[in-house]
Amino acid sequence: MSGSRCQTLYPFSGERHRQGLRFAAGELITVLQVPDGGWWEGQKEDGLRGWFPASYVQLLEKPRKATPQAEDTLNGHLPPGWQSYMSPQGRRYYVNTFTNETTWERPSSVPGTPKSPVSQKSSAVNGYYISGTPVHQLDSGHTSLRKASGDPQTPGSPAAPRRQSKESSLTINCVTFPHPDIMPEQQLLKPSEWSYCDYFWADKKDSQGNNTVSGFEILLQKQLKGKQMQKEMAEFVRERIKIEEEYAKNLSKLSQNSLAAQEEGTLGEAWAQLKKSLADEAEVHLKFSSKLQSEVEKPLLNFRENFKKDMKKCDHHIADLRKQLASRYAAVEKARKALTERQKDLEMKTQQLEVKLSNKTEEEIKKARRKSTQAGDDLMRCVDLYNQAQSKWFEEMVTTTLELERLEVERVEMIRQHLCQYTQLRHETDMFNQSTVELVDQLLRKVDPAKDRELWVKEHKTGDIRPVDMEI
Repeated sequence: MSGSRCQTLYPFSGERHRQGLRFAAGELITVLQVPDGGWWEGQKEDGLRGWFPASYVQLLEKPRKATPQAEDTLNGHLPPGWQSYMSPQGRRYYVNTFTNETTWERPSSVPGTPKSPVSQKSSAVNGYYISGTPVHQLDSGHTSLRKASGDPQTPGSPAAPRRQSKESSLTINCVTFPHPDIMPEQQLLKPSEWSYCDYFWADKKDSQGNNTVSGFEILLQKQLKGKQMQKEMAEFVRERIKIEEEYAKNLSKLSQNSLAAQEEGTLGEAWAQLKKSLADEAEVHLKFSSKLQSEVEKPLLNFRENFKKDMKKCDHHIADLRKQLASRYAAVEKARKALTERQKDLEMKTQQLEVKLSNKTEEEIKKARRKSTQAGDDLMRCVDLYNQAQSKWFEEMVTTTLELERLEVERVEMIRQHLCQYTQLRHETDMFNQSTVELVDQLLRKVDPAKDRELWVKEHKTGDIRPVDMEI
């Protein structure tokens, strides 16, 4: 399929792959690589190349038709009505042109005894037997059912879609995952970053083990918990503000106390300065509390005021996509059941033809075969719709989880910055408090009892003439 051209069905942002190819709906892409895993490499007309989901495009060129072999060179001539074909993968298979039966095994070489279609007990879905035997598709416009991995089926594919689904994939809660036993290696979308978009695809039991919680719900719970923690931090700062305000009020009140106001001299001057420093310190703490309110508490409370409402919108959006995915999966299972019933009806009518040949029975077989084919087409359409719904859910999950990751980083950084502001204000407050007591320290170092005594004596002396003895 390398070299084929395809047209995009839906826009793709390219963010789901490290080397994703961004495109809009309706663009033309040349396919370069088609490995297993559902991702193709391609190149746009402007020269850009990258990887994209196979389910987002439709091939414009028809798959290579099987080429009939004029002669089976390995084992001689085939029985009448049988033709040998080579699949695109290089594997030989055989088609009965009378009955349209297809098999990997070489039919009997006995002349005139082509394999009878009624002996084939496996059922066909859009050109593929459930047992793994290919059905030769004469209608070149018939679209094949895509494997769970996203690779398109070809007439030579060795396994049927349903069987491949069971072997190569596992559906859990309506989401299809690779089977753990044969899971191909998947590259992380953001390696070495422990990104949300890589680790929350599956559901898990809640702490009580009763209900199932989706990975996205766990991320939302973390976001809402972070918002609650932010609110509690703001409440903590509010309590600190109350303490500062009360402390400032008490300091101011204490500075106006008249105790020891009669102290004189250098000691009295130092005592007065100490009381004044309390008033200055009270003003510093009052300013500290005011800045805490405007620069820390208020930003914490106002940051993403509508955060909870926005989270609900994200939750509802992803939940709606998940419900749509579940609805598509239910439609697939319904179509699969209908196909099984049609196949059983066809097998029963075929067995009746073995017992009694009649034109009426043959007509019923043709009718049953048409219904079986229609049921296969319905199943194919339901699977395609399911894959489209899952791809949409996948891309929205990646986009939304990355947004939640960005919001979490922004929240943590915002809190860190405002807590740093808190510590800075605290340091400034300590520095201001230190400056208020420096004058007190200086005056205390200047306290001189002798000088105080001199000054006091000069001010209050009553006379410096001492008494003498009385003489007769």
